[in-house]
Amino acid sequence: MSKKIPMRQCVGCREMKPKKELIRIIRTAEDQILVDATGKKNGRGAYICPRRECLEKAVRGKGLERSLKAAVPPEIYMDFEKEMENCHVR
Repeated sequence: MSKKIPMRQCVGCREMKPKKELIRIIRTAEDQILVDATGKKNGRGAYICPRRECLEKAVRGKGLERSLKAAVPPEIYMDFEKEMENCHVR
């Protein structure tokens, strides 16, 4: 029996993709918003493709803010851009 691949929806392009292909952003219990590189931290998570178009759509459509149920500070978007650059290396 083959193992089921966990799928998540990107908050930018709204497409369902394998969880491993997406970057997770979380809101912790202390209302901190972080880029979760490990995908294992506790908190409310939102997933986004490592593509600039998806980030722009998520910012414009407030997809991240809606998913996390919190305002997203601009520095999170900068952290996300750094994380996107790291994804291309993998």
